Amino acid sequence: MICNHASIHYQDDHYVLEGDPTEGAMMVAAMKAGFRKPNVLKEYKILKEFPFDSSRKMMSMIVEHRGKRLLVTKGAPDVLIQKSDSILWDGKKKFLSKSDEVEVNLMIERLGSQALRTIAVAYREIHESAKGYTEDEVEKDFTFIGLQGMMDPPRQEVEGAIKECKEAGIKTVMITGDHMITAKAIARNLGILHDGDRVMDGKSLSLLDKNELDEMIEDITVFARVTPEHKLTIVKSLQRKGHIVAMTGDGVNDAPAIKSADIGIAMGITGTDVAKEASSLVLMDDHFATIKTAIMEGRNIYENIRKFIRYLLASNVGEILVMLFAMLLALPLPLVPIQILWVNLVTDGLPAMALGLDQPEGNVMKQKPRHPREGVFARG
Repeated sequence: MICNHASIHYQDDHYVLEGDPTEGAMMVAAMKAGFRKPNVLKEYKILKEFPFDSSRKMMSMIVEHRGKRLLVTKGAPDVLIQKSDSILWDGKKKFLSKSDEVEVNLMIERLGSQALRTIAVAYREIHESAKGYTEDEVEKDFTFIGLQGMMDPPRQEVEGAIKECKEAGIKTVMITGDHMITAKAIARNLGILHDGDRVMDGKSLSLLDKNELDEMIEDITVFARVTPEHKLTIVKSLQRKGHIVAMTGDGVNDAPAIKSADIGIAMGITGTDVAKEASSLVLMDDHFATIKTAIMEGRNIYENIRKFIRYLLASNVGEILVMLFAMLLALPLPLVPIQILWVNLVTDGLPAMALGLDQPEGNVMKQKPRHPREGVFARG
């Protein structure tokens, strides 16, 4: 509750969350345990904050409590356990042994395998003499308190949208900061991860050079524990393999990857202004299924352009041949100018407009993507 910016208040017969959903889930857990933020903040005075950072994967608050100064931290469990030297066990602080670490890691795996996002909480006492209070100085030698698992369920329409995208020749790749086990469980539930597909974490990705990544990038469907820099690396690698890449994101740090992608996609509700400015498509409802709808609409527009061009060419070629043969055979003009204008207006213009507004064909999302350099007269 201390290391948290979310707030929950009762309004119009229901509770309203203001802030990040992850922090909101932690706030609810604290409230269910009987705590109220105003009461907690009277007892714990916040002195300084180290905001969440995707490279550190944690957020910390320095607080004063009964004359002592504490650093309260929440973050990625696998990161915090490595930075801890003791653990709170049955309310008592004790040395963090190897067996304790194994037990914590087993619990992380158990929660992750249930598609739960895991977050850890730790603390340490600090001395007033600690100068500057930089992250490197204080975010170490933690006492590990515990773990929380929270359900972050994907929207109902996502699984169906991913299936349709696959039928349309579009591969969905999941890039997340979550633990690898959590990412694998969610990806498998959504139909992104299949037998034979590879999963890679940010640490392994950092060890690969450009050529090594290019060799295996097409087999990887899930990237876990990644940083914003990794997202840009993934986009560049897919582009080098000849793929047209659409990249989604919402944060300031996602902007470079969004900008580098062929189609940058930002979230309209949760997205930052920087991400929206860098993108070419903004999802006003933050739904993945909207991307699928946009692809279908784009394909339909292109097919309609092809339809009315073919129609206009066919009808005009007919007129040209009639006039040409009449001239070659020295016959009187079969059509006078006003008749040609009337034919163009009635038999060309109106049907062509109708074709341009035609509804999508039933199989538009079952066709493979066309090559970007394909001409409008390709495919017969």
